[in-house]
Amino acid sequence: MFTPADHTFAICAYMTSPYLRSCIESLLAQDGGASAFIATATPNDHIAELANEYRLPLLVRDGAPGIGVDWNFALTSADKPLVTIAHQDDWYHPDYLAEMLAKVNQASNPLLYFTNYSELRNGVFVEENRLLSVKRRMLKPLENPDRWRSRRVRRRALSLGSPICCPSVTLVKAKTDPGIFLSDLQSNLDWEAWADLADQPGDFIYNPRILMAHRIHEESETTRLIENDGRTQEDLAMFRRFWPSPIAKAINLLYAQGLKSNGQPGSQ
Repeated sequence: MFTPADHTFAICAYMTSPYLRSCIESLLAQDGGASAFIATATPNDHIAELANEYRLPLLVRDGAPGIGVDWNFALTSADKPLVTIAHQDDWYHPDYLAEMLAKVNQASNPLLYFTNYSELRNGVFVEENRLLSVKRRMLKPLENPDRWRSRRVRRRALSLGSPICCPSVTLVKAKTDPGIFLSDLQSNLDWEAWADLADQPGDFIYNPRILMAHRIHEESETTRLIENDGRTQEDLAMFRRFWPSPIAKAINLLYAQGLKSNGQPGSQ
């Protein structure tokens, strides 16, 4: 049985995000207490001062920053068997840790755990829009614990896009390759990782309760990548993992249109 002592939040910090403090406070406000540390490849006074203020270990990776290498560094630096890679702009519900432990302990062979989520736009929590609704429908079968182990159900959920919100995920470190996030990908390194894990035996544990908020703003990495054609090419490569090429191309065109809602605050 996992306990709070078996888990840590690895906070990935980059440059001088004005939202880092809010993220840290949401993690330290977890019911029952939480362990956390900050990992960065862009050390600066802003990050160092917050780490010192909240008495959090600060781990610095040498080398140029990059999403994949930074996430892998955070994961491998964790000294706990359960790791949540927290993104600096996001916010976590006080029940995240307690609910994660309850669900993970319900599974006999957990691979990863993830939750439903909302968006945080201009300081407003947005729980309903078209994109969120589609993702929840994709994940509906995984609300049933009897289907957590079904490779077919997991692949079907991932075959039309990535409905799993990366910062909502807790990984079981022993079941995760140290290089799980591919450094040559910019937008779909999480989708690629989940697809690889979906082929392994074990439990994909989904909690349909909204337990974190993913912040959307003009400077966010998600927004930047959607505006970059490189994302469209990475999406197509992922669809080809699940579908014949002509079908993958058709799905990719529809998917690209759906992603545009990310840049429209309050879109429905």
